[in-house]
Amino acid sequence: MADGPVPLTEEEIAERLRQVPGWQRQRDAISRAYGIRYHGGVALIVHVADIERLIGHHADIDLRWDHVRFEITTHDAGHKLTAADFDLARRIDKIAAAHEATPR
Repeated sequence: MADGPVPLTEEEIAERLRQVPGWQRQRDAISRAYGIRYHGGVALIVHVADIERLIGHHADIDLRWDHVRFEITTHDAGHKLTAADFDLARRIDKIAAAHEATPR
């Protein structure tokens, strides 16, 4: 039995990336930016943070005046990609669409 989240294989990562178009792999993380004005970005981040709290997984978030960038990895798996990262990416996509953020 595993002691924590299980890192995905390279093949699993490639397949899951195909399922979240627009997300880019950055070494052992996935990232995506959305165009949205500053105050809209704050509201988007609060919405994402509420979901993250509920699922027990979080992204690193970079807020700028005209966009928000999310980067996801699983810290508890040695900063490797896991299924939880791709689940969070799908959730962020849905939340961003609800906030009318523009994929970049």
